[in-house]
Amino acid sequence: MRVVDIHLFLGMAIPPREVLLSPWLLGQSLNMIYGKRGTGKTYLALSLAYAVAAGGELLGWKCSRPRKVLYLDGEMLSGALQERLAAVAAGSETEPAPGMLNVVTPDLQQGFMPDLATIGGQAALAEVMPDDTGLIVVDSLSSLVRGEGRENEAESWLPVASWALAQRVAGRSVIFLHHAGKDGQQRGTSKREDVLDAVLALRPPADGGASGPARFEIHIEKSRALCAEFQPLDARLEAVDGGGVRWAYSPLQQSLAARVRELADAGMPKRDIAEELRVNRSTVYRILARSEARGG
Repeated sequence: MRVVDIHLFLGMAIPPREVLLSPWLLGQSLNMIYGKRGTGKTYLALSLAYAVAAGGELLGWKCSRPRKVLYLDGEMLSGALQERLAAVAAGSETEPAPGMLNVVTPDLQQGFMPDLATIGGQAALAEVMPDDTGLIVVDSLSSLVRGEGRENEAESWLPVASWALAQRVAGRSVIFLHHAGKDGQQRGTSKREDVLDAVLALRPPADGGASGPARFEIHIEKSRALCAEFQPLDARLEAVDGGGVRWAYSPLQQSLAARVRELADAGMPKRDIAEELRVNRSTVYRILARSEARGG
């Protein structure tokens, strides 16, 4: 361990964190995207991985430069994953360079898929992952975090949290895909959020409509970076010529920060605002503190 005097620490030249996909996906960050089965999480995650690897854009989120991505899929057969990736590629205006987007899928592993809740599974992944990988997408927790504990036990998450924190120290970001329960909240222990920098929730559209292979609202429920500029979106996947797919999107009426301020101005307590918007109380406190510092 290294102990640093406060004067030396404050004088250290610590480079700012990079932004992988503005405004919410930061370098060296741990993140989660969750939603109910069949909402289109994998399509979104594949599109996100493709955009980061190509240095492109997705849903108005912009990538400053390409980063090497490892997509770790634990659910789909290679043929189905290939079909979806081909559709994403056909609808994209950019293309990753060779070696920038790498895929692990179950039926190409001769019966073995790493369990990230075990030391053996973590070591197996480390052996094949390029050192300069900048983003790991884990699709999904239920298939790649098995271990000996049940999904809803906080103890079963501890070795995965340690692995994720080690990836962050190594300069990598991680996105976990997870399923929502019948109540719309993420399944299992809430302890997972302790180490996460950002949590995105995919919710059914407010108008109840659906079109194409996927449509949902994207909301941010936690952000240590205080993404007040994050705009909740109505996102839908549409077919384009040539067999490709492309995301169409439109902002929802209000951003998270605007909605928090509106409810606070109406006299709603901070605890109730957090429950109403399904975000952490700390997020509500930070948004209101920032708003007060700016004069309203």
